[in-house]
Amino acid sequence: MKDPKWGFAFPDWAYKPESSPGSRQIQLWHFILELLQKEEYQGVIAWQGDYGEFVIKDPDEVARLWGIRKCKPHMNYDKLSRALRYYYNKRILHKTKGKRFTYKFNFSKVVLVNYPLLDVAAATTGSPLLLTPGPFAGTPGPDAPPLTPEVS
Repeated sequence: MKDPKWGFAFPDWAYKPESSPGSRQIQLWHFILELLQKEEYQGVIAWQGDYGEFVIKDPDEVARLWGIRKCKPHMNYDKLSRALRYYYNKRILHKTKGKRFTYKFNFSKVVLVNYPLLDVAAATTGSPLLLTPGPFAGTPGPDAPPLTPEVS
């Protein structure tokens, strides 16, 4: 799915189909990507600044939406932010210093979590990427876009 502002396309596996409320399948970072791709949530959460950076404009609403998805009516931003901090050590995302409610995805790590044998270095040289999913990654759907960098 291409974001015209950033000029890159997320592979389809990054946007898992919405799971039913209460499903323990979805992870918070997938949920955040879901919100970021939907225009109706631009007032709540939006891309900002550098590649992969986003700002949570309405932390209480993001927490409420996450609570609805997970069937956790007592979800609040303190609990949600604790879950976000869990991703720091995994290097999936990090807090942007000096900016409130602003985080940045480490897309190379997100890709490597799902495709551990992906040649991310090739992306910087313009070479085709080697796409070999890991044993637990699953496979991209038949209509998934290639994971090659877009050249202007």
